[in-house]
Amino acid sequence: MREAEHGTGGLAEEPPGRWLTLAFLAAGLLLAMAPWFSASAVAPLLRDEWHASGLGLTLLTVAVQVGFALGALALAISGATDVLPSPVMFVAGAWTAAVATAAFALVARDPVSGILLRLATGAALAAVYPPALKIVAGWFRRDRGLAIGVVIGALTVGSALPHLLRAVGALAAADWREIVLMAALAAASGPLEARANRFSWRLAATALREPSVRLANLGYLGHMWELYARWTWVPTFLVASFAAAGLTDPGTASLGAFAVVAVGGAGCVVAGALADRLGRTTLTIVAMAASGSSAVAIGFLFGGPPAAVVALGLVWGLTVVADSAQFSAAISELAPAGTAGSALSLQLAIGFLLTVVTILGVGALSPTDGIGWRVAFAALALGPMVGIVAMARLRLRPEATRMASGHR
Repeated sequence: MREAEHGTGGLAEEPPGRWLTLAFLAAGLLLAMAPWFSASAVAPLLRDEWHASGLGLTLLTVAVQVGFALGALALAISGATDVLPSPVMFVAGAWTAAVATAAFALVARDPVSGILLRLATGAALAAVYPPALKIVAGWFRRDRGLAIGVVIGALTVGSALPHLLRAVGALAAADWREIVLMAALAAASGPLEARANRFSWRLAATALREPSVRLANLGYLGHMWELYARWTWVPTFLVASFAAAGLTDPGTASLGAFAVVAVGGAGCVVAGALADRLGRTTLTIVAMAASGSSAVAIGFLFGGPPAAVVALGLVWGLTVVADSAQFSAAISELAPAGTAGSALSLQLAIGFLLTVVTILGVGALSPTDGIGWRVAFAALALGPMVGIVAMARLRLRPEATRMASGHR
């Protein structure tokens, strides 16, 4: 933690330049995350060219999740974050993801070759996102929830960017390779240095022995159960819903997908500011209640007026990721001294592996009509339900006052 003690009261002075650092970090992360859903954004085009099954295309997204989880854990265990400066890791990860994404556009000819390159993309992005979280935690003690919210907001907009590129590409009748290459070109950035802790199973176990840490992790897992499956499948839902309503323009659906994912960036920033003042459990409970309710409700709008579907999609997108930063902030505040880095690494790895289950689960349900989508999205709402219970229990624990300057 970058802190300076001053005066007789031992108050921590926040480092100068922290907001400028946050701005550069957020801009870099936004661009670096563009490759994440680049394959998903062009999935309909890939299906036609590769004659691929729905499962094969779904595995392109799942491969990124698996690659990220394994990459994050491998980097933490190896101690690479102790050897390489954070700017080097961040830039190397972003450019490696860009190269792997460009190779996907230029070399991949079927789902098998595509999956291997998407695994590489996910592993490379593991050198981007976790260091960003550690950097921002090192620069911010006060307003940490807001700062991490800005970082997660940048990740959210970056994840939505391929859908905007797809919408622009549809207007220009661009080939799917050109769209993916644009996402690859976006992946460039570079923040300041912050030292990270080497992962330790012992330290992670020490943190998990704390009931408050376990509850915060359970809340995070409930959140992740819903988030990435929603990001993966809502573009497909919009295409099908718009078509059922008589609107078949792919560019309009892609623009709608960008909007209902990217709006989460604003939700992260606003929620971060509120959580620092109202409390992390308060914010996460409200956000999960709103996102879970939206997940259930939007299935009933299938085939309805596109404007109404997008409007509810915006509410869902605003709330589904609004709480994300607060789980990381909570772990950094609740874990015993010296264990937060390992606890966060394990949290990320397990959380992203869990997303594989729900992404494949929604795909296995093969939703094609209103009934199918209602069942699929209702299943996603189970995660927020579990998360709400976990955070409500955490709120009752005395150590919850260590979060958000005593605001629980």
